Amino acid sequence: MMQRKVTINIPIFIILFFFTQMINPQSIKSDSLVINESDYYEAPGLNVMLFDDFYPEGHQGGLTIIQHGVRVAANGDVRIDPSPGQWSPIPKMGEKNVDKENEIISVELWYPDSSRDEKGFNPIIYPDLTFKYKIRTEAIGNSIKLSVDLEKPLPDEWANKIGFNLELFPGQFFGEHYLMDNKPGLFPRQATGPTFYDNENKLQSTPLMTGRELIVAPGKVGKEIKFRSNKNNLQLIDGRGLYNNSWFILRSNISAGVTKNVVEWIITPNVDPNWKYKPVIQVSQIGYHPQQKKFAVIELDKLTDNFDTIQLIKINSDLNEIVKEDDQPSSWGNFLRYKYLRFDFSDVVEEGIYKIKYGDVESNEFEIKKNIYARDVWQPSLEYFLPVQMCHMRIEDRYKVWHGLCHMDDALMAPVNHNHFDGYFQPGSTFTKYKSGEHVPGLNIGGWHDAGDYDLRVESQAGTVYKLALAYEFFKDDYDETTINQGARVVELHKPDGKPDILQQIEHGVLSIVGGYESMGRLYRGIISPTLKQYVHLGDAATMSDNIIYKENEMDPVLNKPLPKDDRLVFTEENPQRELYVAQVLAAAYRSLKEFNPELSGKCLKIAEELFNNTRVKEKEFREIGNKINAAAELYLSTLNKEYENFILQNEDIIKGNVIYFAEVIGRVVNKINKPDFTKVIENSIKDAYSKITEMQKENPYGVPYKPNIWGAGWMIQEFGVRQLFLHLGFPKIFTTEYVFNALNFVLGVHPGENTSSFASGVGVNSLTVAYGVNRDEWSYIPGGVASGTALIRPDLPELKVWPYFWQQTEYVMGGGATNFMLLAMAADHLLNK
Repeated sequence: MMQRKVTINIPIFIILFFFTQMINPQSIKSDSLVINESDYYEAPGLNVMLFDDFYPEGHQGGLTIIQHGVRVAANGDVRIDPSPGQWSPIPKMGEKNVDKENEIISVELWYPDSSRDEKGFNPIIYPDLTFKYKIRTEAIGNSIKLSVDLEKPLPDEWANKIGFNLELFPGQFFGEHYLMDNKPGLFPRQATGPTFYDNENKLQSTPLMTGRELIVAPGKVGKEIKFRSNKNNLQLIDGRGLYNNSWFILRSNISAGVTKNVVEWIITPNVDPNWKYKPVIQVSQIGYHPQQKKFAVIELDKLTDNFDTIQLIKINSDLNEIVKEDDQPSSWGNFLRYKYLRFDFSDVVEEGIYKIKYGDVESNEFEIKKNIYARDVWQPSLEYFLPVQMCHMRIEDRYKVWHGLCHMDDALMAPVNHNHFDGYFQPGSTFTKYKSGEHVPGLNIGGWHDAGDYDLRVESQAGTVYKLALAYEFFKDDYDETTINQGARVVELHKPDGKPDILQQIEHGVLSIVGGYESMGRLYRGIISPTLKQYVHLGDAATMSDNIIYKENEMDPVLNKPLPKDDRLVFTEENPQRELYVAQVLAAAYRSLKEFNPELSGKCLKIAEELFNNTRVKEKEFREIGNKINAAAELYLSTLNKEYENFILQNEDIIKGNVIYFAEVIGRVVNKINKPDFTKVIENSIKDAYSKITEMQKENPYGVPYKPNIWGAGWMIQEFGVRQLFLHLGFPKIFTTEYVFNALNFVLGVHPGENTSSFASGVGVNSLTVAYGVNRDEWSYIPGGVASGTALIRPDLPELKVWPYFWQQTEYVMGGGATNFMLLAMAADHLLNK
């Protein structure tokens, strides 16, 4: 067959273009910052975001720099204070514009943020100042040009008092050097002076250094960042001089009479253009039971195309043995900013010590054994965390005193029409016989401090009691490692007293709830310190107040001066949803305490029934009617009273349409009522719910419904696990245990991000040993405290930093954290071994 010769004239510039692309598949801008599909700047080893987050109180948002996968700077914004604190003025964010064609992102903002006043609990005091501004970023190669424009010049009296701040994460730079205009300096591990009072008598930190160009960690690829100011000087400030939880701050003040480019910085991070995220192997930090489903998650750079071999290695006394291998792993897919593999080794059941290897990366060692959940898993929560959090007691631990006898002056009735800075609100009435400022007796007993705030929220107290009551009812564990003497107000750790610790802790929580109810004729909403100075207290709880009940014009017998008004405030409310939840809890506590403390148990049932009968709900408010159904369920299980049974059956439609909301009670109630028609309706709803959950868990490689947020998702996933547990216990033929164990493993280390620590402090090979508890300023932890864990830096960076002041990542709380974890771990041992 004859071929025709065809000649095509192609312009030389097109030929040259394709030739260069063949030589270098990466575009000419491959090492330059470009705006990616998630609307932030990206280059190999570098991301720069502008207001993808807005949480300045939590050092999250504004201009953010992520270098080699680590967030190193954040909160870049115009601030009034040189060293802002948690309650310093912050702006309101307006429209954000992304111009991908020109690699420009801009955001409009203004002061003050009046919307915070509308929320009703704004402790921020704004100066008499209103101004608008725009922050603009532009990619120039691998640098970011940042500029700030004002709508109009600042008033003369505010010139050089307002500036642009960028916060540098201290943990990244401790011990590193910097150069300011070629003059060397060192980032100190602790804050040092001098501080001074400015012209308005406000305490300020003297800058570490001032100049036009700052280079942090000079010469270190992946850490070095160069900042050059084209306008005003740069000030490097240690914000920790004023606030323990602050960061290093880079600031440029805004001059008088200017509106355009009032701040202009060139920011150039030093990164390796060939950098790739190092593989992370995520396994349970304690290990696995031989019979449970076992899988590891391997987190990879999103551009990874070729996968290495995965090996499960058993560690023997004489040699290591490869017991399972996958030399052709398949991708699970992409989630957040990473690509994932899953390695299932459920078929490996021999007891021993193991590790997983992917390429040249190894996991920590873990165990496979039958009694994996029997010791040193849930016990630290009961041995340490719950006792340490106990209020109105002295907590002794061998040579150590965790805190002295505290808050014996609880509590003064809160002022009416009062918005407290932590969200409590006292309406126009106290709803009790007590007047504002009057001492309310009966509140200085029982209860646990909630996290680092030292307050007692009724829902946190009730939630802790409830999970402990359920744990004891189902698993009947009489573990005893603590002496609790309510009469002497002393707790001694690691000294058994012959009484089950769980029952003593239930008693302690109930004493607080019942004490308030008996004194006021209603529940308290919360008991909390009256001032910000007390609220941010770091140290012994016994030093928050003088433990002497305040009386006007009365003298301190030791100091011979008027008593300080330092007693905590008690808030009350009318809240059907919360009141009925407490009724549910007290009805369950009644059964747990029936033999241990019959008198207190009887009070629990009496109050639960009063709350159930006296609380009116709105039919359109689902959570109100839902909580009344849950309360009826626990009351029915305690009394078998037909009134409660009828109420449950009358609300069959609500239950079947929202069956997950009733997960903790529905299985027990259906079995106890034992009506075939009712059982059939509920079982059909349970099947539908299980089908939906099965689909939800496919959205990520962890097998749990995980929606990352600013706050870590650990508590939410634990709560999910607890609900799965009770649905399995109630309907074992429908609900499997798979998601119970997935939730537990998530908390124990199988979660996103490079930090694979267990969220339960002191539990497992690696765990959170720097956490946001009452001892956070000591860079320490409380064994058995359970944090919310890995949080999200929007839009796609999972983060769990070693830093004691991130409440959104490592805070302990009452009402679900430790006690949900206890329930899951106790259940795991029970389900697999009993």
